[in-house]
Amino acid sequence: MKYFTMDDFDLRGKTVFVRVDVNSPLDPITNEILDYSRFEAHRRTLNELRRSKVVILAHQSRPGKRDYVSLEPHAEVFTKIIGKEVEFIEDLFGKYARERIENMKNGDYIILENTRYYAEEYCLKKGDPGETNLVKKLAPLGDFFINDAFAAAHRKQATLVGFAKHMPMLAGRLMEKEIKMLTKFMVMKSRPKVAIFGGAKAEDSIDVMENFLEKDIVDKILTGGVVSYFFLLASGIELGEKSMEFLEKEFENPQELVERAKKLLDEYGDKIEMPMDVVVNYSGKRKALRVEELPNEYPIYDIGLDTAIKYIHIIKEAKGIVLNGPMGVYELPEFEVGTHEVYRGIAESKGFKVAGGGHTIAALEKYKLKSYFDHISTGGGSLITFLSGGKMPVLEALENSYYEFTK
Repeated sequence: MKYFTMDDFDLRGKTVFVRVDVNSPLDPITNEILDYSRFEAHRRTLNELRRSKVVILAHQSRPGKRDYVSLEPHAEVFTKIIGKEVEFIEDLFGKYARERIENMKNGDYIILENTRYYAEEYCLKKGDPGETNLVKKLAPLGDFFINDAFAAAHRKQATLVGFAKHMPMLAGRLMEKEIKMLTKFMVMKSRPKVAIFGGAKAEDSIDVMENFLEKDIVDKILTGGVVSYFFLLASGIELGEKSMEFLEKEFENPQELVERAKKLLDEYGDKIEMPMDVVVNYSGKRKALRVEELPNEYPIYDIGLDTAIKYIHIIKEAKGIVLNGPMGVYELPEFEVGTHEVYRGIAESKGFKVAGGGHTIAALEKYKLKSYFDHISTGGGSLITFLSGGKMPVLEALENSYYEFTK
């Protein structure tokens, strides 16, 4: 795809709107921001704009959620991250905000109020985001719009895509890196390529698996966590009452996912690996079972050692690897063995390695393995959408802006 980057324009002395994604976990009592990693991800983009007038746009949570709060504490974190004051403006597109933007000097940084405090940002289902009052009030004040919010790139919201019709829209450094690294995995010719899916977001994982297999993007898919439950069921393995109760509780229509898994096994069975042994939670203790010994009255909490060893052998030969999701309940020390061993095997691989997803990143941090990966994606839903070939409104807007402003 064609798109502008920060190298394509001289941004010195210009008023630049920068859309970031710093939606972060908060302390349930004090609302203190608990994790600065998303702020750190935007450091390079913001640091390169020290001779511009920088207007930061961002959101936190969504209406009705406990952590739906003002961005005042986010301004304080950004001030620490870039070592320069980022002023909080308790307004988004009203007169106060507009006047402050008009009076900015080169080197000023401000962050406007939570974009989702305004219905036009979050509730717009139809119509043109570029024609919202929010965008039309702010757009005349800006020269360029930088989108660095890859984690929200699968959403069509006013401050994510609306400015693209009014001024050149550029990919920030984080956005640029995400597009390049994920595309590199998707199109790389070196084989074999392996995808590893675990965790509890089975529907998302199956979406990606369908795209990967139909387009011959990967040679092997390794399943763990809840994702593997559906493939075991599709292959005729009964899991047991506790595991089935979990699926019935967590998924609207688990049988539909079993059917999708069965279709994939029928068409691409030689490319899909599932556990040959599992570990159940036997009153808080590990109990290893071959899958042939299922069903069991205790819930499955991890893949077994034989499965982990088999997966590591496959991973060792891979030229490209994408990882999304843990192999089991890694948060409990008794059941982290599968996740730890497989993740360590990936880290030791000489292939090109990409990982993403909240629990994936948390586990990599726990085992101090992040530095072994070529790319850690900031995306959750956006990563899944990109890998599954879904619609990415922000990327479409970047491409449209490129053609619009190169005429």
